[in-house]
Amino acid sequence: MADPVPRKDSPPLAFSDDDTSSVLGTGFSTRHLEAFGRKVTTTANHLMGPMSGDASTTTTTNAVAHYQHAMTDIHRELRRPTTQRKVFSFVQTTPTDLVRSKLSTSEIQYRALSALPDELLANIPEDTSSYSLFQGFQASLPEDDNEHRKSHRRRSSYGQKLLADAGTNAGALPPAISYMKKERDTLGRRLDMMGVRKNMCSAEIHEIDNKIANLNNMRKIVLDRLAGLEMDEADLEHELVQMDNKLEDMEEAAETAAPAIGTPKTNDASSTTQDSESQAMDASFMSESIYEKLPSPKTWKQKSIRKRSMPVLHEHFEPGSMIRELQAHNDIITALDFDVPFGTLVSAALDDTVRVWDLNLGRCMGFLEGHHASVRCLQVDDNLVATGSMDASIRLWDLSRAKYAPRDNRLGKDIEEDDEDALGFEDPEAAPPTPPASSMEDCPLFSLEAHVDEVTALHFRGDTLISGSADKTLRQWDLVKGRCVQTLDVLWAAAQADTLSSDSQWRPTGRLPNAEADFVGALQCFDAALACGTADGMVRLWDLRSGQVHRSLVGHTGPVTALQFDDVHLVTGSVDRSIRIWDLRTGSIYDAYAYDHPITSMMFDSRRIVAAAGEDVVKVYDKTDGRHWECGAGLTAADLGHSAAIIERVRIKDGYLTEGRKDGTIGIWTC
Repeated sequence: MADPVPRKDSPPLAFSDDDTSSVLGTGFSTRHLEAFGRKVTTTANHLMGPMSGDASTTTTTNAVAHYQHAMTDIHRELRRPTTQRKVFSFVQTTPTDLVRSKLSTSEIQYRALSALPDELLANIPEDTSSYSLFQGFQASLPEDDNEHRKSHRRRSSYGQKLLADAGTNAGALPPAISYMKKERDTLGRRLDMMGVRKNMCSAEIHEIDNKIANLNNMRKIVLDRLAGLEMDEADLEHELVQMDNKLEDMEEAAETAAPAIGTPKTNDASSTTQDSESQAMDASFMSESIYEKLPSPKTWKQKSIRKRSMPVLHEHFEPGSMIRELQAHNDIITALDFDVPFGTLVSAALDDTVRVWDLNLGRCMGFLEGHHASVRCLQVDDNLVATGSMDASIRLWDLSRAKYAPRDNRLGKDIEEDDEDALGFEDPEAAPPTPPASSMEDCPLFSLEAHVDEVTALHFRGDTLISGSADKTLRQWDLVKGRCVQTLDVLWAAAQADTLSSDSQWRPTGRLPNAEADFVGALQCFDAALACGTADGMVRLWDLRSGQVHRSLVGHTGPVTALQFDDVHLVTGSVDRSIRIWDLRTGSIYDAYAYDHPITSMMFDSRRIVAAAGEDVVKVYDKTDGRHWECGAGLTAADLGHSAAIIERVRIKDGYLTEGRKDGTIGIWTC
């Protein structure tokens, strides 16, 4: 083998300023690497080439000279600072950096964002398919129906031909056995492909089931997260209410102290005269005994602090799902109401107790003590609570003054040791049955006493409260002044209607009201409008400005026990087992439906009408689609083989349903 002679005109290993291309971002161009490779190849051939005879000496001398020349060129190139930095940078660069340098920034960011966490990678289902990916691809190819039909026709005509040939040549074999084998293989292949498709469908169903299970687990995780956020939100709103109350009290104290510093003394006699005159004027409005029982209006100032947020956790449960169950009382629930979903609930029963509940944690916050008999009706509006009792009195309470700090240890929150009134128990089931007596001691505002018989219905809005009593009167109260400003006699209004129109179905002396029902069963007011349902089955619409009945709605044949209206419709429930929807614009019945037992309580929100109809379930009517369905413990109790208590009271707001039963239990449901 002849030794190659080095070329004198070979280009040196140099870098051109015009060459901008580089390999792997190192600055070396392809031309540079090719020149360097040629030199290394030539040197290796000279050093390691075969050497024989006299030519060995000459070849070795030329090889050494060429090698020295090549190394001199390399050293000369490497002495350049730019080249040295590039070479050193190339040596220190890792393979990962070399690959990353060829990727764009957006691609790197996309790969970083699309990275999956380990907990998701650990939940990848196993592949249970017995077929390969290529078999699945072949089975997924569409089949040509026309080709199948042509093949079937070919087989049929060929079969007829074979039968004809068999008739003429009885002992001859079929001439096209190979064709039949080919057809058999085709059919077998189609059968195998169908098996693959069946397996693919089964695998897809299993994959969908796994996805559904994973989505359900993710939904539970997110629901728990949402519940925690709403608990934290409730704590923050409670602290905000306390801060607002403290700030308002400080401002009132500052305003009271400011004029007291520079106010000159006045004549005591004149002030006494003015006080006596004002007292005489007030005493002329009502009897002196009642007037003395009324507190001064200065002892209370209405606070309207509305919640800034609305819980939405219950909206993500199926309708009819139970959220919580509370063993609240030891006797029949007579009244209950709450402000917002997962907010504050107040319940009353025939055990002569009124309890305040934290619906977020399901714990009793305290007792509202002051009535001398059981509470028959109550209403919760923001922080204010009005209760009407069998002792003929009405009491107002301010829950913002309660010394109850809701906490949830399940979220890792600590209870302050110096807070003796905090009911932050580690386990809700371990909470003591009797909360601290001091938790609600600052909540009472004042008492309204003017009725002479038990208060059976009440409703307040703003500064006006309307109450109905078994003494057959309605009373309008001014909550700022703390006194009764108008009395409406239902018997007198019924007598007037009987005299003016002969179609009235009620006679004060001829028909006695049902002893099991309250004379004033339900009422609601809005500005100067008042709707009232009584034991004679009449629904009267009053004008509070004139104190007269504006319209009477006739239809019920039994005492009215529940009533509620909005801008267009008025819904009433009665002992006659029916619920009627009235059109307030025309005064006629818009819709009506009935149940098997008397209606004891009813309420509606924007979508549903719920009613307690003497059963262990709540009767629900969907106004949007006209569907009737049931919700309550009676459905699950029937499946378990036992019965639940009869439901007496229901309340619903924004799809959040609370119901009170005869055994003192309170159930909370999504509706």
